[in-house]
Amino acid sequence: MNQQTGLRLPSFYMTEPAPCPYIEGQQERKLFTHLMDDTADALHNELTHAGFRRSQGIAYRPACENCYACRSVRICVDAFKQSKNMRRILAANEGLSRQILPPEASREQFELLRKYLDGRHADGDMANLTSLDFISMVQDTMVDTQVLEYRDLSGRLIACLLQDRLNDGLSLVYSFFDPDLGQRSLGSFIILDSIARAKEAGLPYVYLGYLVSGSKKMAYKSRYKPMQELGADGWVDLQDEPPAKSSDVK
Repeated sequence: MNQQTGLRLPSFYMTEPAPCPYIEGQQERKLFTHLMDDTADALHNELTHAGFRRSQGIAYRPACENCYACRSVRICVDAFKQSKNMRRILAANEGLSRQILPPEASREQFELLRKYLDGRHADGDMANLTSLDFISMVQDTMVDTQVLEYRDLSGRLIACLLQDRLNDGLSLVYSFFDPDLGQRSLGSFIILDSIARAKEAGLPYVYLGYLVSGSKKMAYKSRYKPMQELGADGWVDLQDEPPAKSSDVK
């Protein structure tokens, strides 16, 4: 039993090595545990603060040998400053409507996700995701989860966000959008809208998952400053340089 939180310590497991989806030639391993029963939400909060992410009923974090490229990051909401480009993105999407819904998957959402994956991630590890996979992705949750739908003036669904609400912020689990609307920068808009919603709710952080040193497709996260990363001494201001490999540590 954790004396500070009153939570029963969960059992943790390690995955077998597998090719890293972010750094070519690197093998990844993950430490994970299950989020179950009435302790799931409290445990999820504690583990997120310790650098874990959620996927369905599992909380996981990287546990790779000799590599520390993945850094858990969160945006500091109150100190966040919009750039000129960010203000342009917000203006371009000013007419969108947003609806916050319970975690229930719909056919319309899945069709948008399939269009997104086919257009942006046809060779990714989610390329073969089925409607049943999508239902599990959205609905298999024991924590405080919502689906956000964004629609244009005609009522057409053009973007979605799966998010978890924590006691100190919003954790963005997965977002997808119409890839034909590149001029709207919908991925960036979803993050900016999340920052605004967190501020309105009095929540100090927006959790973005992992910033991966050396991965171009994850570099976009570093734009939303000020930002904190989880280090050996807890959450500290984000450092721009990549962390040392274990072979460099004295």
